[in-house]
Parts: sequence; C-alpha cells; structure tokens
Amino acid sequence: MEKIVIGIDISAKTLDICVKKRNKKEFFKIENTISKIKSFFKHFSKTPQTIVTMENTGKYNWFLYEVLEDFVFQVFVINPLHLKKSLGLIRGKNDEIDAERIADFTDKNQEMLHPWKPDALEMKKLKVLFSERNSKVKLKAHLLKLQHNYTLTKSGCEKSLLRMNQQEIKLIEKHISALETAIEAVIKSSETLSQKANLLKSVPGVGKVLCWLLLVKTGGFEKITKPRQLACYAGVVPFDYQSGTSIRYKPRVSFYADKSLKSILHLAAMSAIRLENDLRAYYLRKVAEGKNKMLVLNNVRNKIVHRVFAVINQQKPYEKNYINSLVLS
Repeated sequence: MEKIVIGIDISAKTLDICVKKRNKKEFFKIENTISKIKSFFKHFSKTPQTIVTMENTGKYNWFLYEVLEDFVFQVFVINPLHLKKSLGLIRGKNDEIDAERIADFTDKNQEMLHPWKPDALEMKKLKVLFSERNSKVKLKAHLLKLQHNYTLTKSGCEKSLLRMNQQEIKLIEKHISALETAIEAVIKSSETLSQKANLLKSVPGVGKVLCWLLLVKTGGFEKITKPRQLACYAGVVPFDYQSGTSIRYKPRVSFYADKSLKSILHLAAMSAIRLENDLRAYYLRKVAEGKNKMLVLNNVRNKIVHRVFAVINQQKPYEKNYINSLVLS
C-alpha cells in the first residue's frame, strides 16, 4: 500500500498543507479550526500508511492534537530548529514552501524521528494552565518595568498612571494565584501526577514552579525518560569544541536549550546551595578548590536533574545521606 506524507506549516489562523504521494505533491490551505481540520483528514482515514508531520509551535498545535487523537495516522512533531538546521543552504520561504520542506524532511528522515503520543487529559489541563500562568507572569514583569518610566518625566499624570499600573498588577497577581490553585488541583486529581510531584519536591532546590515545569516539559516523565536528555534539553551539559590541533576550547554548554527551564533550574541551584544539604557542601568544596563559581553552579543544576530522575525512577523521596544497599552487600 502506498505511503502518504503530509507536512503542515502552522500559523495562528491557517494551516498550509503539503500532501506528498509518490513523486506528486498537492497543496492545501485550511483554517486552523477543529471542524476544518476534521473535514480535511477524513479523506485520509482509509489510508493507514499516512504520516502527518508538523513543527512544534506551542498552543497553535492544540487543535491539530485534538483532532489527530481520533485517527490512526503516524504523527511526528519536530523542533523548528532541527528542521531549519537540516535544510542546508536555502533561499526564500513562504508557508507553502515550509509545508513542502516539512513533508520532504519527514520522507527522508522518518526512521530517526520519534512518534508523537497524545497527552492524558490531566496533562493537557496542566500544560494549558501553566502556559497561561507564564503569560500572566511575563505581563506582570512588563508592568513592573513600566513603573520606572513614570518617574522619567514630570508630565503631571505620572501619579495616576502609576496608580493604574498598580491596580493592574494586583489583578494579575490575583489571576496568577487562581491559576496556581487550579494547577495544584489538577495535580492532586491525578494519583500519578500527585505522587511524582511529591517526589520532585523532596529534592533540594526543587520548588513548586520547577516541579510543574518538569512535569510539563517531560510529559510526566514519559516523553523525556533519561536525565542526560533533560540536561541537554535544559542546556546544562558541557560539550567539547575542537577541530584538528589548532581549534580547541574548554567544554561549554550549548546555546540551543530551553531558556525557561534553564533559568528556573538556575534559581533552583541558587536556592539549593543556600540550604544545608550535600549540594551546598559540594558547591563550597569545589569553590574552595579554586573552581569557577559558574562552572560549579552549572554542575549543581546538572546534579538536580539527575536527582530528579533518581527519585522518579526509584519511587522514593530524596534522602540526604542515602547509601546504596549494593555498597553494603
């Protein structure tokens, strides 16, 4: 049976689609709505060897995810940066060309891609609520920055503007609090998520925000299953950079990382080294040996990631002075 590869370029309101069948390509443009997406994919429901690929564009993917759960297609969600770096030298772009490139990329590299799996209902709710919370936090930070601008000019209306600004901040803080309560309620409603959250919070430095972020980014530790995978994703693993005998630098972390996760991990590491635990002892010992503080701090971030996976895999809370039973036997 012949294979059909469908590449989708996603935007807020529309989907540009390239359908590749043998060496023929057809192009479509539909609205990014559930009804239109369902209507389009019904034409392929009787073709089991249909492959659907899209870039990860965050919330703009959600309608596609919801519809594709009801079909038996093989679905791939690729990192836009992965696609961009794999294309080599290219000239020009538009949505139709992007859809074609996604289809061609999938046809050539299908074996190296990981199939997409739909999230459980609780995980969907958690992602939506956490995304909305992040938007509110960014908006609050923006309003706080604006307060400084009101003091730069003496126009006579700075007091009223500042008062409006403070009222908006209070309202946003109220919304953030409500969203955080809803996030906790979703986690408590799921026995699996609740257990994992309790295990995560037992690790030094891991607070509620990092706990939520880890659950969201790893898909409840079902999509990212190894500590080094998450450490690379968060940008805390140093890599070599050398070529021949003339180019050789010290190992350093990659620029390609999830910046939001990396920043929260940094705060977690700063919190951990202020508390009485083995991570603080490790930090002080290495600094006393003359190691660079940022290097040691990055190692602490890496250790937090590995401790997180240790408690999840062993289903045991973190123990400060844990001794492996194999050592005693």
